[in-house]
Amino acid sequence: MRAFNRFHRRLGIGTRVADPRRAVVKAFGGEVMFALLKSLAAAVTGSSAMLAEAVHSWVSLVADCFRANAYLVALRPADAAHPLGYGRESYVWALFGSAGTFVFGAQIAIWRGIEQLHTREPVLGFFFGYLVLGSAFIAQLVSLIQALRFVRKKASTRGLGIVGHLLSTSDTLLRAVVTEDLLALFGLGIAAASMALHQLTGRAEFDGAGSIVIGTLMGIVGLYLIDMNRRFLAGVPLPPDLRARVIASFRQTPEIRRVTAFFAEYIGPEKILISARVELAGEHDQAELARLLRRLEARIMEHPNVGRATLSLSAPEESDLA
Repeated sequence: MRAFNRFHRRLGIGTRVADPRRAVVKAFGGEVMFALLKSLAAAVTGSSAMLAEAVHSWVSLVADCFRANAYLVALRPADAAHPLGYGRESYVWALFGSAGTFVFGAQIAIWRGIEQLHTREPVLGFFFGYLVLGSAFIAQLVSLIQALRFVRKKASTRGLGIVGHLLSTSDTLLRAVVTEDLLALFGLGIAAASMALHQLTGRAEFDGAGSIVIGTLMGIVGLYLIDMNRRFLAGVPLPPDLRARVIASFRQTPEIRRVTAFFAEYIGPEKILISARVELAGEHDQAELARLLRRLEARIMEHPNVGRATLSLSAPEESDLA
């Protein structure tokens, strides 16, 4: 079972856990068990497709270690050395995990599949292999359903559906969990079909082809997740619809008359940096203006998704944003 989903729910952004290390240990226990069972099944059956699934489990376990560290890093509060928090560092650790899926998992699975295309060795212990794959599939499916429920709850706060939230969220770790859960289900199905065709025909090419397909899928998913983490490390601004909603909320604030410049960028999972130039209502001396701006910034940062807000005064000749 992809136990990292449980870890995500217990250590997700915006939540607090009394003992994070204990949550990590419990979360990875189930994944280690299935990785061991798949490895044993690969040894018993000699199936390259089963071996690809075992490799996938071990690589996912290592990747989840990086992602677990990414979550713990993202939960650290901002300090003097990191006034924007540690959210962007979490993307680095998540990128390491995705790179492992691409570099190691995909290559080993494809290499073993190509090797078995030219062999005719018999595969033994089919029943044990099917039992392991079936158990893993059921546990994986339950885990994916739980993860999708978690995503749906997150998406409802943004007025989006599950797919829309996954495609646009700055929580690349959540995206990785769901994407790799789907990959795992496809991989288990492909491994079972490959073993069945090998058993029915006696041709190892089916088993080898299954391993190559699993490896190829791992490579595609790994590249996709690497690219998403790369984008957020480089800096991703708010999408136009969300940007417009934030600007509209500024204009609804009694103290703000105009918004002449606005910039917002993701600085971590579900955390944004906001910088804006505004014209304040009323007449104030310099000290009052400074205090009012600080109060507005503090009020904006009360929102759980705002990591930092900085406001400055607009010049009289600056035009209001459209």
